[in-house]
Amino acid sequence: MKTQRLLVGLTLVNLVVLLFTLAALRPVVAQDVSPVLRGRALEIVDGQGRVRASLSVMPAGTSASGDRYPETVLLRLITEQGRPSVKISTSEESAAVSLAGPSGTRDTYVILEAKGRTSALKLKNENGLAQTVTP
Repeated sequence: MKTQRLLVGLTLVNLVVLLFTLAALRPVVAQDVSPVLRGRALEIVDGQGRVRASLSVMPAGTSASGDRYPETVLLRLITEQGRPSVKISTSEESAAVSLAGPSGTRDTYVILEAKGRTSALKLKNENGLAQTVTP
């Protein structure tokens, strides 16, 4: 008899706990949308996990030949074979747009650049023909 009373008591306690839990549940609502997405870099990947676009801030530094380069913001659009075919960059010293030929080419590109007080459009074909247009 004691066991039966104990089981009934525990069942009632469990029922009360369940009712309090259900009463405390509120409908799920979306949180406020954050007005800004902040981070150090952004990568967009395809279904196979390959990076297809990236936006990053490249730190200032010095090349192996000793040339200094400034901090630069760089947007890359990348082909499915991993070639960064579109690049848009900006820094305090220059801004540029680069369009590279498709995968399998090495020397086909267009570069539009504004550096300091000058600007240039550089064109090059795979056959080696090149032209630079300046104002």
